[in-house]
Amino acid sequence: MSAGYQAEYKAKLCAPAEAVRFARSGSNISMGMALGEPPALLAALNEKIEAGNLTDIRLWYFHSMPAAAQTLLRYDMMDHVHPHCMFMGPTERALAERGEKEGRKVLNFVPVAFSDAPRLLSQHLQLDTFITTVSPMDKHGYFSFGTNNDYASTAARSARHTVVEVNKHMPRVFGDSMIHVSEIDAIIENHEPLFEAPAREASAEERQIGELIADLVPDGACLQMGIGALPNEVCGHLKGRTDLGIHTELLSPGMVDLIDCGAVTNRRKNTFPGRTVFTFALGNKRMYDLLDDNPSINSHPVNIVNDPRHIAKNDGVISINATLQVDLFGACNSENLAGRQYSGSGGQLDFVRGARASKGGKSIIACTSTAKQGAVSRIVPELTGPVTTPRNDVDTVITEFGVAQLIGLSGEERARAMIALAHPDHRADLEAAARKAQII
Repeated sequence: MSAGYQAEYKAKLCAPAEAVRFARSGSNISMGMALGEPPALLAALNEKIEAGNLTDIRLWYFHSMPAAAQTLLRYDMMDHVHPHCMFMGPTERALAERGEKEGRKVLNFVPVAFSDAPRLLSQHLQLDTFITTVSPMDKHGYFSFGTNNDYASTAARSARHTVVEVNKHMPRVFGDSMIHVSEIDAIIENHEPLFEAPAREASAEERQIGELIADLVPDGACLQMGIGALPNEVCGHLKGRTDLGIHTELLSPGMVDLIDCGAVTNRRKNTFPGRTVFTFALGNKRMYDLLDDNPSINSHPVNIVNDPRHIAKNDGVISINATLQVDLFGACNSENLAGRQYSGSGGQLDFVRGARASKGGKSIIACTSTAKQGAVSRIVPELTGPVTTPRNDVDTVITEFGVAQLIGLSGEERARAMIALAHPDHRADLEAAARKAQII
C-alpha cells in the first residue's frame, strides 16, 4: 500500500463522534441503503441529537435496516429527524401508523423511480453529509461501495461531506464501485457482520407461479428479478438452462445459485459480456463471499443499471417483478396497500420498459391471486392505489391460475384474461363489475 495513501487514511481515521462533526442542524443528510447503512455512524448521530447538538435534519434514503430503526428512525427521535423515505419498509410503516394514531405526520414519503434517485440527491437538493459503509481500502487508496452502489456512488461525490464506515466484512466489488481516500472527509472502522436476509419457504401458490415463470425463460435469457421466496423458486427451476445472463437491480441468493451451478455465463450479453451486473445486493454470507474480489461480478450506479435504454441493449431480457394489485386492464399497483403507502415504485417500471424494448425480451408481473387467506382478490376492477406500471406497458401477468399475455389484446379481451387469472371465488364478482363498467 502506498505510504502516502496510508498516511491520508490515518489522518482521516477518527472516532464515530468526531466523524459526524460535519452534520449540521437544519441540513439534508443521506445514508447508504440496505447493507450500506453504517451502524456506528448512525449511533453517533443519534448520540449527537440526544446531547442536544443536532436537530431538524432531513434524512434521505431508500430501504432502511435495523441499525436505523434503533437510532435515527426511532419514534422518539421524530421531533429532530424528518425522514424523507423513497422506499418504505416495516420501520417506516410502523412510524407512519403510530404517528397517525397520535395525530402526527412523522414521515415524508418521496415518490421517485429508483433510477432517478442519484439525480434527485445530487441536483435537486444540496446534501450536507452522506454516510455509508465501504470495504477496506486497497493499496491504491480505493474503497469499494461493496453491496451498495445504487445512489451511494453519486451521493458520496455530491454531498459537501462524505463519511465512511470501513467494515472488513463488506465485499470488495468490481465495476464502477470505487471511491478514493482523497474524496472522503472522515473514516471510522466498525467490523460488524453484514445483515443476512432470512429465507422464507415458498407457498404452494408461489411454487406454481415459479414453474409457470420458468417455462417462459429460454436458454440465453438475461435475467432481472427481486428477492424472496418466489424469485428463489424461479431460480431453482432454471438450473438446467445454459448461457443465462444477469443484469439486475437486486442481486439475490437465488441468482448466486445460478452462477454457482454454471447456468449463468453472461456470454450472450451485449453490455458487460461475461459479467453479472447489479446495483445492490442483499442475501446471505455465502453470497457476500462470492461477491468479494470477483471480477465476473460488477456493480454500477442505479441510474445506469436501471436505465431502460441500457437494459434494452441486451437481447432476451426477462424481467420478473411482483405486484400487489392488477386491474382488469392489466395496470399494476405494486406499492400501496389498503390505501396506505406500503413500499415504493423502485425500479419496476424501468425494467418493464427495458425488457419490452429488448429484442426477444419479456416483462413478467407476478402475484398470487388472493391475499388474507383468500378473502381479498389481487385482481380488482379498479386499483386502490397509484399506478406503478401502466396498462400500456404491461406485457405478461401470472398468478397460480395461469399466464395472461396482454400485448395486443382489446379491453374486453384483457378483462376476460385477468378474470381467468383470479381465484374462482372472486371471478363472478369481477365479471359483474366488468359488465357494469361496460368493459365486457
